[in-house]
Amino acid sequence: FLQLDCPVVIAAIFVSGIGGTFQYGFSISVMTSPSDFIKELVNRTCLQRYSVALEQWQVSLIWSFTVSIFCIGGLLGSLVAGRLISKYGKQCLLLNNFVAIFGAVLMLLSRKAMSFEMIMVGRFLYGINSVSLSAHTVYLVECAPKRLRGMVGVTVATFISLGKFSGQLLGISELLGTEQRWPWLLGFNGFTALLQLTTLPFLPESPRFLLLDRGDRLACDKLKRLWGNKDYSTEVEEMMKEKAAMQSVHNHSVMELIQNRTVRWQLLTIIVYFTTLQLCGINAVYFYSFDVFRAAGIQEQQLRYTALGTGLCELSTSVACIIESMGKKVLLFRGYMGMSATLVLLTITVYLQVSWMPYCSMVLIFLFIFFFSSGPGVTAPLPGEIFTQSFKSAGYTIACTINWTGLFVLGMLFPIIEYLDYFCFLIFLIFCTTCGLYVRFNVPETKNRTALEIAAEFERMHCKSG
Repeated sequence: FLQLDCPVVIAAIFVSGIGGTFQYGFSISVMTSPSDFIKELVNRTCLQRYSVALEQWQVSLIWSFTVSIFCIGGLLGSLVAGRLISKYGKQCLLLNNFVAIFGAVLMLLSRKAMSFEMIMVGRFLYGINSVSLSAHTVYLVECAPKRLRGMVGVTVATFISLGKFSGQLLGISELLGTEQRWPWLLGFNGFTALLQLTTLPFLPESPRFLLLDRGDRLACDKLKRLWGNKDYSTEVEEMMKEKAAMQSVHNHSVMELIQNRTVRWQLLTIIVYFTTLQLCGINAVYFYSFDVFRAAGIQEQQLRYTALGTGLCELSTSVACIIESMGKKVLLFRGYMGMSATLVLLTITVYLQVSWMPYCSMVLIFLFIFFFSSGPGVTAPLPGEIFTQSFKSAGYTIACTINWTGLFVLGMLFPIIEYLDYFCFLIFLIFCTTCGLYVRFNVPETKNRTALEIAAEFERMHCKSG
């Protein structure tokens, strides 16, 4: 399955991933472990600087803002991502590493400088650095031959899962989750950015970017370096057809994409999918996992290690999906329907306080994570597959904007969600079921199809409603 006949593509997967979506996943999970140390730093800073002892709610407010400012940076980054990718291609991913490195330096020096504000700025820069969410996905999908595109697209989500798991793993007390070493934990993204900065220049630019965005007719020579000395005439012919179709078409802006009726179903698909991605309940299930594990009899000091199992479950399932390499439609429908069924059962088992029920809830939590990471969690490259080149950057901009807005709104609404207790699972059930049925009846299969073929299939499915 590794398709070793394309070693440069395999190298591109690892090099672009470690400085791409890995950093996003790491930033999502890394703040849990050092939270007490950061809150203590906030208290000590205010006491030393202003001779003011903060109350608990004030510390919590500063802590919440420190965590959520990552989303604000991510939203700003997503608004310019499409334009930067269309203009600079691989160079966008390369130069983006300097933002992560600067943020990491601030994190490393924050404790010594007695400044929690440096952590805030570092988190904000990490958010802006999430331009790599789009840049990594676009570069990788465009570098892959059609037969590997589905598998390569799944690796984008695999590196998010790897980042989440790495944040959990490095955060244990035996590694970097200590009072002395936590700044190194927060600054770890800088090392992965440095690794990509030194290796990415050795990889070629995407042939699709050179041919379709730059108009470089010699770009097809790059295919030999990427895919080896095989017959890739079919891929070249498809790119030339797309180029011919785009001859008098410029890269569309977000507003032009919204107003264009020919891609309305692709746009609606992106809106439904990325809205549900944040509101499907995965973050709430992760949150309640501690309560469920605690009820099942897991000792308090062992909870962090047990939680590693949830991250490992997501990572291993995502890796398994690379091998399975099903089509996106099957993965999404199966994933959301499985998540819906699991949420119903999880609500029942958490509600019923029978002695053996927590163990059922534990199994259901792992089952929910399995369905998420084998379906919705591995379909991040969807905009790059269902939009043609001229709409692609605008599609990613909308997708990332919805993703970051949803993440921020979820963070703001979390106190209300906590108040609803386990009945919040029923709200997430509505989103999962709705999205699953939408995919079943309104989205064509994307596996082994070009963007033009997918656009034609969307048109065929919805011609009556047009």
